[in-house]
Amino acid sequence: MRRLHEFLFVRHRHNWVLLLRFGVVGASGVLVNLLTLIVVKKLGPGFDQAIVGLPASDFNVRWYHVYSTVAFVVANLWNFQLNRTWTFRTAAHARWWHEYWPFLAVGLLGQVVGLLLLTMLMHLNSPLHLPTSVFDDSTGFRTRLYWAQLIVIAVVTPISFVLNKLWTFAAVRSHHPDLADPSHAEAVLHDEGADAELGAGQAAGSATGRPDRSL
Repeated sequence: MRRLHEFLFVRHRHNWVLLLRFGVVGASGVLVNLLTLIVVKKLGPGFDQAIVGLPASDFNVRWYHVYSTVAFVVANLWNFQLNRTWTFRTAAHARWWHEYWPFLAVGLLGQVVGLLLLTMLMHLNSPLHLPTSVFDDSTGFRTRLYWAQLIVIAVVTPISFVLNKLWTFAAVRSHHPDLADPSHAEAVLHDEGADAELGAGQAAGSATGRPDRSL
């Protein structure tokens, strides 16, 4: 039991910290996602209206698919910026576009899964559909689309965390492994600065033909 405790909460303490931060960012992203969904739903046509039929099937692309995707894009940008500057703290060590594309790719993968789940929750012929007797769209709290979107976010978020930790921000952390731990980040950056100064002094000594003796 002691070894298990040490393995989970000592050796992997940094991962728990990252997960907590990712959860906080994700919670704020949920609010951004839902607020965007509410706005586009109120501005656009009825969310259950069909836009175009899918070939060789009885399914249609509906407006709730579009609204969910718009909400995803806005929340994805929000989450990425907070994760970059706070959760994984890689803003100073990687270009914005270099990290955003894999983050977006992970998000799009999650969005595809989310749209499939959203369809099953919204389609009345699906065994997973939300009951219209409860979610009858009479008020905001009884709107099927809002609750379906919340369920989708709850399912997709853990997948996104794992993929982003292992892929999106992995390259930066592999060069700066201690930056994930706030208690070591400052020391790592200080050591890097000292190494840079030492390297500059050695280069100056080589240029003059004399070793640097400043230390």
